[in-house]
Amino acid sequence: MDIRELTIAGAFEVTTRHFGDDRGKFLEWFKVDRFRELTGHDLTLAQANCSVSAAGVLRGIHYADVPPGQAKYVTCAAGAVWDVIVDLRVGSPTYGQWDAVLLDDVDRKAVYLPEGLGHGFLSLADGSTVLYLCSTPYNPTGEHEVHPLDPALGIDWPTHSRDGRPLTYQLSAKDQAAPTLAQAHAAGQLPDHTTVTEYIAGL
Repeated sequence: MDIRELTIAGAFEVTTRHFGDDRGKFLEWFKVDRFRELTGHDLTLAQANCSVSAAGVLRGIHYADVPPGQAKYVTCAAGAVWDVIVDLRVGSPTYGQWDAVLLDDVDRKAVYLPEGLGHGFLSLADGSTVLYLCSTPYNPTGEHEVHPLDPALGIDWPTHSRDGRPLTYQLSAKDQAAPTLAQAHAAGQLPDHTTVTEYIAGL
């Protein structure tokens, strides 16, 4: 696998290497030694999630309190999603900025985001299947969201599906009711950059 850091410090795009013949393909989508060597991070596996989404389903932007936070390693096993990482760490040089990677069943890339960052994706095909490796279990009292369509974030969500059809965004009731970035900041809900950095350094 090859790894490059995204414009959000600590987040990475992972490009997998494929081996195939007329029977199909094989690839390693996560390898702990190579991951640690290239990112400087360890990923302790506490939970593995799978979500399946119709075209137009928009999930996020989700994040967790730090500590303990939740690091995620994400790939798309079927279909395609526009995967977005947002820097929600107050005091970070890239606070409020975002980066995106197309995850699909062709290139089979993955993304890694450490504790303190926000994550979301838009499904670009029916049946898009996203797999997550998570560093901590789901904690409903420590999980939060920022509205993915907040103009202040200015995320450039795709408007058409993989096959060219116009998309109608579908959000959960919870995501529809999510605060804007400014509202979450004012309420003191967002992770602090210094706290996150010190916490990750101590892992």
